[in-house]
Amino acid sequence: MLLGSTGSIGTQALDVIRRNPDRFRVAALAAGGGNVGLLAAQALEFAPDVVAVARATAAQDLQLAFYAEAQKHGYATGDYRIPKIVTGPEAVAEVAAWPCDVVLNGVTGALGLASTLAALDAGSTLALANKESLIVGGPLVKARARPGQIVPVDSEHSALAQCLRGGSADEVRRLVVTASGGPFRGRSRAELTDVTVEQAMAHPTWDMGPVITINSATLVNKGLEVIEAHLLFDLPFDRIVVVVHPQSVIHSMVEFTDGSTLAQASPPDMRLPIALGLAWPDRVADAAPGVDWTRAHTWELFPLDEEAFPAVALARHVGSLGGTYPAVFNAANEECVDAFRAGRLPFLGIVDTVARVVEDHDGAAALTLEDVLSADDWARRRARELTA
Repeated sequence: MLLGSTGSIGTQALDVIRRNPDRFRVAALAAGGGNVGLLAAQALEFAPDVVAVARATAAQDLQLAFYAEAQKHGYATGDYRIPKIVTGPEAVAEVAAWPCDVVLNGVTGALGLASTLAALDAGSTLALANKESLIVGGPLVKARARPGQIVPVDSEHSALAQCLRGGSADEVRRLVVTASGGPFRGRSRAELTDVTVEQAMAHPTWDMGPVITINSATLVNKGLEVIEAHLLFDLPFDRIVVVVHPQSVIHSMVEFTDGSTLAQASPPDMRLPIALGLAWPDRVADAAPGVDWTRAHTWELFPLDEEAFPAVALARHVGSLGGTYPAVFNAANEECVDAFRAGRLPFLGIVDTVARVVEDHDGAAALTLEDVLSADDWARRRARELTA
């Protein structure tokens, strides 16, 4: 089951599935509804039992797009099967609870939390590309998951999971999460004052959506990944470090107590961690090209400049506070990214404003779904007040 099928993760997952038809079958597709043409094409090709669209008004648009796509491919009426269509705000989470082996959650942002909980409650393996749902849900998500039920799809956490196979839990000294450094690696804080949206969107390595791309420029994304690593692998924050690796070939490392370090290396291609998430613990042959070991390589590693990029330190603080603070951090950031893209907030103002919202928050100690949703709503309103 694929949630967020028309996004970057979804389209790459379908490419993996397309090349391995004897191994995978798509039971359901789900998307927000912003690209019904692509969703219809995916449904026609992969023949899921159900298609879910979060936009309630998209049902008729999707049906028309499906008929148009069928005609484009020369299908006569009756030569293809129209899947069941479910629409509305709860549609994606509803479908996430349907029986299947693996749910790949590629929904963007905190909206993916309900789907994450639904998939876990249904007993499916959760291939998690929607890091925000784990981060904002925290203990709520972990309490619903049985051991090994969540398989990380983020390249960094997939790398950590692979490296952790090389030793027992009590042999791990620390996790080393790599960061590309984004488009502004090496700049001082003063040199980030006049950054434009176009510059922030020019990521040197990955082709991602606007929110994740700007999060990579501010390194908020890396801060979120530190919280995610803490929750996935149960290591304290002082044993999770971030290093900058511009080539994005070493996706993360695990240092063991004897002084050895295992690194997972591959060219920057999300199809590899996606394929591993779908087939875990097995590998999918030729999921992505490997490193060309017949030519010379130079891989660089630098310490993180936390003065220029304070988002990681802020995320550590937020993660240590726990409760509803991670939900506030994530929601405030999403609003601040929107404000930056709209020209209402300078680049440096993104993390500075998020820090202000976190400081203003009176976090809930007990974590329920209602706590998370309430904190998310409060943080968005507060961030909008500060960026108006």
